[in-house]
Amino acid sequence: MASKDLVEISRALSAGVERLSFRPPVAFVYNPIDYARNNFEAFLTRYAHSPCEAVFLGMNPGPFGMVQTGVPFGEVAAVREWLKIDEQIGRPEVMHPKRQVEGLACKRSEVSGRRFWGWAQERFSSPDAFARRFFVWNWCPLAFLEEGGRNRTPDKLPAKEREPLLALCDEALRQIVAALEPELVIGIGKFATDRARIALTGDDAPSIGTILHPSPASPMANRGWAPQAEAQLEALGVKLPVQELLG
Repeated sequence: MASKDLVEISRALSAGVERLSFRPPVAFVYNPIDYARNNFEAFLTRYAHSPCEAVFLGMNPGPFGMVQTGVPFGEVAAVREWLKIDEQIGRPEVMHPKRQVEGLACKRSEVSGRRFWGWAQERFSSPDAFARRFFVWNWCPLAFLEEGGRNRTPDKLPAKEREPLLALCDEALRQIVAALEPELVIGIGKFATDRARIALTGDDAPSIGTILHPSPASPMANRGWAPQAEAQLEALGVKLPVQELLG
């Protein structure tokens, strides 16, 4: 069963990244697939299906999304009210005072997650209808915070710290793809797309495409992310059936 495979893959990935070390300017490292494991694995169990049409691939957890909920792009309201996932969430042993993990009680909204899951909710009649075709995975499970609280993305890590992380996350992605057998892997943003193209090679590799990242730091995304992403999906051959549009 795909969900069981993904649970095993994610637990091995979590154990692997826990053994890594990171130096300043990284001051805090959060691993939500560990402390929010109950919520994360509920997502895997309910919404991972094989074979699937496509895997949406993000980069790593956002501070008010997956960091809080354990769900990729997991904006709190979307996780609680649409995905209907509300399991016990723990906390990292050490937290930045300005970036506390409050779980589903967090009042902040992750814009990227609100845009992504908001689009899914508008276009599909239910989360199950979305999950029958698509799955969402973050390439890296870790969030990195600097001393001042600034988010630091994996591509900004020095090479000595980045290379072991790349190896673990690329291998986990290969295993996820083998378990789900998607026809297409869709990188959400350039970094995720590049990692997919590096990690997934060979005659049996899925096609790889890309869509605009929904981050508010992107001027293009702020000019209407969903219509642009849908146009990119259409160009990749992903069809959004009329009945789902009306759902």
